[in-house]
Amino acid sequence: MPGASLSRWTMGYFAAACLFLLVAEALLAMGYGYPGAAIEAPPTLAVVHLITAGWFGLLMSGALLQFVPVLVAKPLRGGSAALPALLAIVVGETGLVLGFVAMGGGAVFAAPLLSLGALFLSLGYLTIAGIVGVTLAGAWPLPLPARFVALGLIALVATLGLGAGFALILSGILPPSWAAFLPAGLPLHAALGLGGWLTVSAVGVSYKLLPMFLLAPDRASGGARKVWLTGAAAIALLLAAVLLSASDLAGSAIALTLALLFSLVGLGLYGVDLLAIYRARRRPKLELNSLASIASFAALFVGAAWLAVAAATGRLAVDIAPIVYLLGFGWLTGLGLAKLYKIVPFLTWLECYGPVLGRVPTPRVQDLVREPRARAWFMLFHAGVLIATLALALDLDLVFRTAAGLQFGASVALVAEFLRTRRLMEIAPDKRLPGGAIRPNFFLPSLQPTRS
Repeated sequence: MPGASLSRWTMGYFAAACLFLLVAEALLAMGYGYPGAAIEAPPTLAVVHLITAGWFGLLMSGALLQFVPVLVAKPLRGGSAALPALLAIVVGETGLVLGFVAMGGGAVFAAPLLSLGALFLSLGYLTIAGIVGVTLAGAWPLPLPARFVALGLIALVATLGLGAGFALILSGILPPSWAAFLPAGLPLHAALGLGGWLTVSAVGVSYKLLPMFLLAPDRASGGARKVWLTGAAAIALLLAAVLLSASDLAGSAIALTLALLFSLVGLGLYGVDLLAIYRARRRPKLELNSLASIASFAALFVGAAWLAVAAATGRLAVDIAPIVYLLGFGWLTGLGLAKLYKIVPFLTWLECYGPVLGRVPTPRVQDLVREPRARAWFMLFHAGVLIATLALALDLDLVFRTAAGLQFGASVALVAEFLRTRRLMEIAPDKRLPGGAIRPNFFLPSLQPTRS
């Protein structure tokens, strides 16, 4: 990333995201939430928001703070607001989750926790949207990968608006008549968050990072514009479905169906581009992060095909839980962990050895990790996701909890790998810190400013 500044708080976002992921996986392994409780039950909502607003949201926010400047070749604007945004998101997420837990136990303080949690969470993510949005606005006309991020921001704002509205309904601040919107609104909230903001943004960033890490030419992804257009159409249709449902007008089901069709077409085009990028790579041997990403992309396409078949055969209500689990953990979580396995050593190397590069011998980025050991953890993680997904489909509660436990154990091991990387533990002690190198902290920024 020549000329790009390191984002001071990206590692803090990643650390908080990993913490929320581990808490959510531990709760699933202990039987808290679905399938032990109903999908719409407060315990399930607590776990779901740990994963979505906690893990996914913080991970994507940290990545965007670091890589949006790379996408647009412009410095990040408003980066000083990154720490207040992080604190607001962590406080809001904690309050929201505790509110759902309290609601499940019938506590009287559930309502204020939900309301305050939603308020802080919305403020935090709106701040991220503002930082990224202002940076993108200053780089017009946008390169294509950045247009995906801009599209994702629209979905993020809509997701936040719906989520805040639901929190006000559940806490009793809005009148009871609004509760009629919940059954139709919750799936739209999930679709805009998982499919709109997170997936569209991940696709856009991947169009830049995959060629960068695989040493493939940017022109290899010839269908990116068509993928963006189908994504834009899908998000527009989801927003139309929200308006129709909220206004109690007919047509929301048609809009949802069309959004699904556009999404499937876009994913098909994206799959063609992925194959083209991998075939055009100049790096003959794939690194572990790329190999692990292949499993995540497979989960994305299998989950999308399963979703289409379930919708066409009338089984969507029955199969939605395992489908969402596969997409949430196999696709988004698997991809997130795989990319962290590359990004953490990459940013650590820049932070630590960038200031002395060319003046003293330094380790390579790959020297900061041990792939043979981590390969086993990725295999265990994806095996756990696959078994858990099948267990949900077959209604095998004990098997699901066991598989979730395997997944949790693998995630703990991978987070430990990230911590080992941050402490430079794979580098021989006599070569760890040559003169002038900066020892990186776990997740706080170094006292000295660094530039790549």
